[in-house]
Amino acid sequence: MAQLPGRADVVVIGAGVVGNFVVHHLADLGWRNITQIDKGPLPDPGGSTGHASNFVFPVDHSKEITDLTVDSMRQYSDLGVLTRCGGIEVARSEERAQELRGRMTSARSWGIEAELLTPDQIGDLVPYCSTDLLISGFHTPTGAIVDPVRAGALVREEAEQRGALTVCAETEVLDLEVSGGRVNGVVTNRGRIETEIVVVACGVWSPKVAALAGARIPLSPAVHQMIDVGPIPELERSGEWVSFPLVRDMDCLMYERQRGSSLEIGSYAHRPMLHSPGEIPPVGAPGQDSPTSFPFTSDDFAPQLRHAQELFPGLLGGSTPKPHKALNGLLSLTPDGGPLLGETPEVAGLWSAAAVWIKEAPSVGRMIAQWLTDGTTEIDLHAADISRFYPYARTDAHVKARTAEGFPKIYGITHPREQWQSNRPIRTSPFHARTTSLGAVYFEAGGWERPQWYESNSGLVEEYAGRIPQRRAEWDARWWSPIIEAEHLAMRDRVAMVDVSAFAVFDVTGPGALDYLQRLAMAQLDRPVGRTIYTPLLDPGGGFRADLTIVRRGEEDFRVITGGSDGGRDLAWFRAHLPSDGSVHLADMTSAVCSVGVWGPRARDLIAAVTEEDVSDAAFPFGTAREMDLGGLPVQMLRISYVGDLGWEIHAPAEHGLPLWDLLWAAGETLGVVAAGIGVYGTTGRLEKAHRLMGAELTGEYDPVEAGLALPRVKSADFIGKTAYLAAREEEPAATLCTLAVADGVDRFMTGHEPVLTRSAEPIIDAKGRRSFVTSAGPAPSLGRYLLLVYLPPEQAVEGRELLVEYLGERYPVTVLTVGRTAPFDPEMTRVKA
Repeated sequence: MAQLPGRADVVVIGAGVVGNFVVHHLADLGWRNITQIDKGPLPDPGGSTGHASNFVFPVDHSKEITDLTVDSMRQYSDLGVLTRCGGIEVARSEERAQELRGRMTSARSWGIEAELLTPDQIGDLVPYCSTDLLISGFHTPTGAIVDPVRAGALVREEAEQRGALTVCAETEVLDLEVSGGRVNGVVTNRGRIETEIVVVACGVWSPKVAALAGARIPLSPAVHQMIDVGPIPELERSGEWVSFPLVRDMDCLMYERQRGSSLEIGSYAHRPMLHSPGEIPPVGAPGQDSPTSFPFTSDDFAPQLRHAQELFPGLLGGSTPKPHKALNGLLSLTPDGGPLLGETPEVAGLWSAAAVWIKEAPSVGRMIAQWLTDGTTEIDLHAADISRFYPYARTDAHVKARTAEGFPKIYGITHPREQWQSNRPIRTSPFHARTTSLGAVYFEAGGWERPQWYESNSGLVEEYAGRIPQRRAEWDARWWSPIIEAEHLAMRDRVAMVDVSAFAVFDVTGPGALDYLQRLAMAQLDRPVGRTIYTPLLDPGGGFRADLTIVRRGEEDFRVITGGSDGGRDLAWFRAHLPSDGSVHLADMTSAVCSVGVWGPRARDLIAAVTEEDVSDAAFPFGTAREMDLGGLPVQMLRISYVGDLGWEIHAPAEHGLPLWDLLWAAGETLGVVAAGIGVYGTTGRLEKAHRLMGAELTGEYDPVEAGLALPRVKSADFIGKTAYLAAREEEPAATLCTLAVADGVDRFMTGHEPVLTRSAEPIIDAKGRRSFVTSAGPAPSLGRYLLLVYLPPEQAVEGRELLVEYLGERYPVTVLTVGRTAPFDPEMTRVKA
């Protein structure tokens, strides 16, 4: 056993597959004083790595997860621990068959080899399968089995041989010491290690370990049932570890795979069985092969065993098969199903590499190493960043509620717009009583209940019936309403009020405030007091880290306004870059401020009715902010518009929210005011103006030049990502963000992430190897068109270019409507600047 060092540049806690690849890639990037700790024995310390089924299906509807998986498969293959056998997801129902067509769409978007199979073709590849039950299948020939324990041992030993790594097995962490908000030591049962960086890669134990430092890693250990039935003579005669493709019986939420002479059957169809890390027994506990392998509960598995017998009658026919191995194995679930990666929001230097599946582990190790080394990652980890979760979402109650709801979604059919139902409402604006009385249908963003549309506006659908297409396909109409388009048209004709209180709001003050924000923002912030500045924040590689508005309220006083879904990540970024000299004060004002937008051609009339101040264009021009009095209520008004019409964002102290809404509503009644939901704000209005969205168009994989957001001049002040931004400005962009219009007469409505192809149905790939796919999709009611935002290489980014979009197995004609930042609606900005 290695001697525990007194100091390390980084301590990685956990020697499962994730921790092993973290230390491997750190060593590969030049780190030389790494310590790895695990309380279990090696090579298998007793975590989920040791009992996982270890198969890899390469396609996910998330590009981020697919990229991590493909990179991981490459690493497994390079190590010689990957056995390619292919994988087939099968459909017993038409609803599932449609989902498989959607999975085929994702495969084309992300460039993964795949095909749809008939039942006969499934039978050719899986001779033991009863294809009479099946409608279709989705086949990925690169599907594979891996050996993560062997892989971890190989890469860990390589790091040791380089002299970069000290491994301390059977060493338990007792405490994580923190000083001044930063981790500075790891206390174990064998002594203390001084360090300023700790990576928690403990799988289901991660919350327990992070809690030693006062941080929360929001995951729940959950049971996944699995049995091995055998020996089965037919499989034994094959003489192979795996002789036919992996099979996911998706409608039954289960899978089957050969494991030598046995058939392994796994299930996600049983009731959610959640545990806490404190319930997990120590290594060597009586009655358990490993701490994360709980006793099997056969009653929960009985229905799945019958389904497996139906699908594989030749292998499992006759009497009920007796498993020679059966377990309730633990895996990690999170409130939204994604990994938990990055520096914890609560403690600087404490990093999470948790809630990672076997299929993603090697690449996650590489990304964490890149992040620690360079401050950025090759694969954009926007949806995996642990700081995406607000404090409410890191509570035990929320984690349990969402993971219980999320467990059946693992193999379920989830619509892109589908909303979580559990543990709601959590955050409501001061306008909530009024929006509820108007029949608001709420969607959630950052825990906030945001009106998506209002049932009280159903009459508007008849008013604008000739301009709103009917969505005949149930999938297209799911989690959507024609009321959204009617509200949009009413806004364009009259005036609308939009509850935008989900914005995250941070106040930055102090003598160092300007220099601090200049260091973060791409745009010039040294502007007169009263200016609003739209600006991206870049990562060190020049990709997008955030997208927000900053208001200069005073010489040393700035307000930052960002999207509710991104507020957690953005706040963590701002906090991580605060100067240590105390010259800047950062305050999260989100819960103290409410916001309502008033937009439309009658917006100025509405505002003028509740104030004596001059709100003409000359007195209150576009892009400015003013402190004002509306009907005796103090507010801050911003003359900006995300929906492309005249109007203001109005910010007020939360206690004034309800009277503010009532004041504006009363003043607007004679003007035909309507309440409009976020369906207008975030989709129809946004797309008509070709406005970009963080996490959709704006990711770490594209730069401001490609996104059409490069500024006429580059400020002299240094800022994060400036070097990469300057380099991008000197080159011809490999791709340009364009707006495409679906051909008239097409009655299908894309949801996003569909591949865009040439007219000959060839994939479109730019000079950096990136494929063209839909980043955002939605109707443009003012234009009577359905729009798609897509990055296209220069030869395709031409107005009028005719292309195809593939959606659920069919291809539809589309045309490039505008190139770059040019808006399809009101490109001259005459309405906004009226």
